[in-house]
Amino acid sequence: MILLSLALAIFLALHSVPAIPALRTGAIMVMGRRTYLAVYSLVSLLSLGFVFHAGLNTPYVELWAPAGWQAAITLVAAPIGLFLVLAGLISPNPLSITLRSGPVPGAITRLTRHPVLWGFTLWAFGHLAINGDLRSLVLFGGLGLFSLAGFPMLDRRAKKRFGPVWPAMTDTAPLLARTTTGLGFDRPMWIAIALTIATTIALLAGGHAALFGADPLTALAY
Repeated sequence: MILLSLALAIFLALHSVPAIPALRTGAIMVMGRRTYLAVYSLVSLLSLGFVFHAGLNTPYVELWAPAGWQAAITLVAAPIGLFLVLAGLISPNPLSITLRSGPVPGAITRLTRHPVLWGFTLWAFGHLAINGDLRSLVLFGGLGLFSLAGFPMLDRRAKKRFGPVWPAMTDTAPLLARTTTGLGFDRPMWIAIALTIATTIALLAGGHAALFGADPLTALAY
């Protein structure tokens, strides 16, 4: 549990860097925006891999017994979460987390101004449903809570950055975006859909069992 806690602390610390304007701006000035995003993405993936490695090597302590309905929740929530993360990362979005810049926000932002955070939240708590053990509670619960904490933090940053035009960029409903123009689909969303389908099929066809030692489809029979 010590290794898992350390891995989570490193992961959360690295993902707090973009919230510190001085650090983020300084890194971009030194490396350039593209290089900064590439390096940050690579380090984020490596730190997430470290988290999973630590989790898989933490002793199993059951908190609740698995059931088929819990697996069904995971099988629905995880692909939706993956789609939101992918669509959010590859779509321009001045209000939240993204790997792309551009003057026109992507179509996914008509659904929510924080697709990446919503995606990680669904993915994390969706996995927590079927994994009723202490290490999973720390792992997925910690990642889910960290994602939830990002909503007000990013809104405060955007509100400060955009000033008087902030109300026009958001809806009155919390965490959502303006939907008066309809959702629509753009190229990043179609790419995200294709990647989500391909990844989900690969994981259900044995990839998840090979990587993490658990077959999501077998869990439905509990």
